[in-house]
This record gives sequence, C-alpha cells and structure tokens, in this order.
Amino acid sequence: MDRKVVVRRFVDEAVNGGREELIDELFRREIASFVRDWFGAFRRSFPDVTMRTVALVAEGDTVVGRFACSGTHQGEWRGHPPSGRRFDDVDEVYFFTFEGDRISAVWGLEDTLDRFHQLALGPAVSDRSRPPDRAFPAVRFR
Repeated sequence: MDRKVVVRRFVDEAVNGGREELIDELFRREIASFVRDWFGAFRRSFPDVTMRTVALVAEGDTVVGRFACSGTHQGEWRGHPPSGRRFDDVDEVYFFTFEGDRISAVWGLEDTLDRFHQLALGPAVSDRSRPPDRAFPAVRFR
C-alpha cells in the first residue's frame, strides 16, 4: 500500500473536493470525528479552501507533507468576522502516522502569522523572515 496515495486522496478529494465523507474511509475511527470537526470548522471559515501539495515524503508508518494553502475569509475565524479577503500559499507541514492503511494521527505546523498578515487581521509585520523566493517554509511555532 502506498500511504502517500492516502494523503493525496485526503488533500485532493476531501479538502479540495469537499468530500468530507472520505474522512471515515481514510482515518481510523478514533480520530475521524476530530478531523471532521477541525476540517468542517475551517471550511466554514474558508469555504473555497484549497491545498496544493508541494512535497510528500514517506518513511515507515509516516508520511510528511508540505502544502500551500489558499482561501477566502467568508466565515468567522479565530474570533474575527468574515473579511472577504484572500490568503494564498500559506505554508503548512503535516505528519500523518498510519496504522495499517488508515491515518491514525496527524501533527502539523501552519504559518498562521502569514495567514493573519495576508488577511490583515493582526498588527502589521514588517519583517516576515521569509526568503524572497519562498523556497523555504516559515518555521514559526504558534
């Protein structure tokens, strides 16, 4: 079984295609409801959310993905009312751990500061500490 295919299905079909029912097929029962709640809340805030897969690396029972996330702020998010503004290519990195052919755990980092900056929801950031070619993901802990 190619575990990268499972992650691609989650991103392409569930996240980008809006097929939330796939969560029950791709994730173990123990975490499926958490993923559904997290995913549903984010989609309500950003109904047109898309994730572009930048890279996937598989090692043992883990697949690590680097993604670029985009969307338009059309619902409340983190206490902020909809702004109608768009964010593009926000860096995200996730570790998907598998048991058998299903995802059993997810851990990730998102460049939330960049998302806030692009949506103009927080204080201005003069130095985004990012190389101009965006070749490297921002490493920030939120």
